[in-house]
Amino acid sequence: MTQASRQMYLVVDVSLCSDCNNCFIACKDEHVGNDWPPYTGSQPRHGHRWMNIQRRERGQFPRVDAAYLPMPCQHCEDAPCVKANPGCLSYSPGGAVLIDMDRAKGRAEIAGSCPYGAIYWNDEDSLPQKCTMCAHLLDDGWEMPRCVHSCPTGALSFRRAEPGEMERIARDEGLSRYRDELGTKPRVYYKNLHRFVKNFVAGGVIKDGDCLENAEVRLSGGGVEAVQSTDFFGEFKFDGLDDGEYTVSVAGDEALKVLVDGRSVNVGEIVAT
Repeated sequence: MTQASRQMYLVVDVSLCSDCNNCFIACKDEHVGNDWPPYTGSQPRHGHRWMNIQRRERGQFPRVDAAYLPMPCQHCEDAPCVKANPGCLSYSPGGAVLIDMDRAKGRAEIAGSCPYGAIYWNDEDSLPQKCTMCAHLLDDGWEMPRCVHSCPTGALSFRRAEPGEMERIARDEGLSRYRDELGTKPRVYYKNLHRFVKNFVAGGVIKDGDCLENAEVRLSGGGVEAVQSTDFFGEFKFDGLDDGEYTVSVAGDEALKVLVDGRSVNVGEIVAT
């Protein structure tokens, strides 16, 4: 494998992101008030979120959770912004999507050509801007972008790999791409993406007025067949579910019908016989 054939990838573990915004602040620290030609100009202090932390709450009280999705430029292999604006955007040797500061000047329409909403318009400089994957630092010998360097939980990691190798890593580590149906082939991969894009069915099991530990709970429907044992508090949670109708049953008791339609469901307390 040659160095030239290796591409740059960002991996995000959704389960480890705590919404601390260290990555966002590090991006601001690197780019606000600093010009890095020919990679990009200074980032405005306000309005731009080149590392944008999206948030989603799931469930109903008291069974709720929150997931956070760090969303930089996806640095797509088949980037719509590159195809829609010939000559204004290009790929670095490592695969980062970069905006040409001169050719993109005054081209506000470029900011609307990203399906992920990752390109921002700088009114003061009349320039579209976005995450560069800190290409100016990586080309200068840094081992990782500033956002990865600043992450305290390990939610962000940086990889250099040949594309075929990265596909194998993605399979082995259970990585997926956000909105993969767009066909843009992002170089940003996510682990535990279901925490943000899919839903759960949760509840509790009680017997004789007390929490029932180690009760067998079965969920079926939509091609899913899963079994869990309740925890010390009598709780269960089936996650990563698509929309559809499911049945939940406890140790052979009558099945409970549950509809997952765009949101997670708390079925409440199930009384076991």
